[in-house]
Amino acid sequence: MCEVLIVGGGVMGLWAAVMAARAGLTTRLLERRLIGSGASGGLLGALMPHMPDRWNDKKQFQFDALVSLEGEIAALETATGLSAGYRRCGRVMPLGKPHLREIALGREQDAAQNWHTPARRFHWHVRDADAGGWPAADAAPFGVVHDTLAARLAPRSLLEMLRAALEQFPHVRLEEGAEVVSLDPARGRISLADGRDLTCDRLILAAGVESFSFIDGLTEPLRAPSGGAVKGQAALLRADIDPALPIIFADGLYVVPHESGQVAVGSTSENRFEEPYSTDGQLDALLARATALAPALRGAPVVERWAGLRPRSTGREPMVGRHPDHERVFVLTGGFKVSFGLAHALARSAVDEIAGRTASALPQTFQCAHHIAALR
Repeated sequence: MCEVLIVGGGVMGLWAAVMAARAGLTTRLLERRLIGSGASGGLLGALMPHMPDRWNDKKQFQFDALVSLEGEIAALETATGLSAGYRRCGRVMPLGKPHLREIALGREQDAAQNWHTPARRFHWHVRDADAGGWPAADAAPFGVVHDTLAARLAPRSLLEMLRAALEQFPHVRLEEGAEVVSLDPARGRISLADGRDLTCDRLILAAGVESFSFIDGLTEPLRAPSGGAVKGQAALLRADIDPALPIIFADGLYVVPHESGQVAVGSTSENRFEEPYSTDGQLDALLARATALAPALRGAPVVERWAGLRPRSTGREPMVGRHPDHERVFVLTGGFKVSFGLAHALARSAVDEIAGRTASALPQTFQCAHHIAALR
């Protein structure tokens, strides 16, 4: 018996376990394969804000999360002696058409108004492309946007650090190779593939794509599934470039410098696919685009090709909080491309609700009850 049982050992589940452990709750985390073996074990690690215009509660929540993540990671690095590969490196976006520069110029003031805390300000600068080739000048004939809010981390390093932090709590247990096959939320009972039954006061479903089948099984009737998988492909290159360089983002393509001379490139977004965990010509096309955009990558060896399935809710927003039909069940999934930037804040909200504390203001469109109502 535990107070909180978490299904899923990716970034959402690990942050949920950290928040529950800090709250003093006896916590058990189950991962059916290995910690970080799903979409969270990818390569990119880009932490990028929404556009600064048309400000709303969702953009404010994301801004607050991106700013607070820096301190959260610093505290965990101190506690564990490990590094998450975090750097607030900023982001550059090439402007390929004149009207895009005009739009970008209008957003400078939006960022000045919205991208700040009492202690810090972040900026959205519109500049002419420089001669450094990051990005290539011919890719940015009308200049670039340079924002100072974006950051990056090394996904696998973060997961390793979160795991190490959890191992310091005596009231937390992590278990790999523990596959959940059925849930009895009324009795707080979870059945595993190895025949064991476990009980808990509260259950958090944080199993990425696999969460959706559990949610659908607990929710009747539904007009549509609660979510599904989007395949992504990415690659890691070895390149002798400055790790302090900003992320390049252009038309869905990310080029993310990391430490130790590595650069991540990605990713595809495939709603239809036959081989979920294999790479193909779509990744080759991304790599060709990346080398055209960043000539410093030409000839750089590819050290890893990766493919995985990312969870996207039918409502296209993270799905967080208590299930409206089951008091014991909480959901933490559907982060898709924003999971690493928001996971700590989303997990805190869910655990605050479990612990009976005042939860942070979660955007309505993120709330599990909102998602379920829209599907009925």
